[in-house]
Formats: sequence, structure tokens, C-alpha cells
Amino acid sequence: MIVVADSSPFIVLISIGHINVLPKLFGQVVVPTEVSAELLQSNRPQAVRDFMASCPSWLLERVPAAIEEIPALHAGELAAISLAQELKADLLLIDEAHGRKAAADRHIPVSGTIGVIELAAEQGLLDLHDAFARVKQTDFWISHQLLDERLQLYSARRRPR
Repeated sequence: MIVVADSSPFIVLISIGHINVLPKLFGQVVVPTEVSAELLQSNRPQAVRDFMASCPSWLLERVPAAIEEIPALHAGELAAISLAQELKADLLLIDEAHGRKAAADRHIPVSGTIGVIELAAEQGLLDLHDAFARVKQTDFWISHQLLDERLQLYSARRRPR
């Protein structure tokens, strides 16, 4: 499975202590050099910069052959979408709404960070209630009400019948 990622899944998963779910779910994850550079910027949390400085073997960095210009997207998002197209990725991890739409318009399957967390919970890799509680403590732009609703749906699916 080829999975390409933008920066936000790394920032959130590192911040909540669950970056280890990525290799367990997907084996390897590919990021464009622009995303690596974003994750190493001084305005990123120290834990994120430390993670990138000691890059694990499951995280691969690639330079996209060409980057398509898509209005309203930042360099990392543009590079991630372009690399996903180039590699014919099975999945692109991206949270930004315009980026998700641009990827979908190009027939690239997408998942956001919350989808990754939910998949990890489904596979028993983390506790969803705890993970969502940790997400709420970050500066990740997501409605707490949405997280509560997703947790209720998850809990309803898991109840014995």
C-alpha cells in the first residue's frame, strides 16, 4: 500500500502520543520534501522537530517530479497531492478542506487524521476515547462536538448485540 501524507497527521499524532499507529496501519508512509521541511520549522512543537530529526525507517521522503499549482493550497499540500498522483498512492493523509477536495477531484483516495485515529481504534491500536480527549487538548482545528459524535458512533458500533 502506498500512503502519502501532508504535515497535519504527523503534528497531531505526535502531539497525542500515537505516531506509532502509522507504520502499524500502513507499513511505510511517504512525504514530499516540502512536508519534511514544514515539520522541521521552528514554529512546530519540539516533539515534532525531534521526530523528524531522527526520521524512522518507515518514513520515506521523496521529491515530486513536478508540482501542480492549485489555488489556495500551501507548498506542502501541493507537493503531497502531486506526489500522491505521481506514485498512484492508495491513500493521501490530508486534513485541509481545500486540499481534500483537490485530491478528490484528482481521484486520489483521502483520509484525515481523525479517520486514521478511528482506523487505529478499530484495529485495537489505541483507545478512541483517550485519543480524542488528547486531540481536544491540541490546537488542531476540529469541532469537539464532531469528535464527541464520532465517538458515540464508534461506541454504538462496538456494543454487543
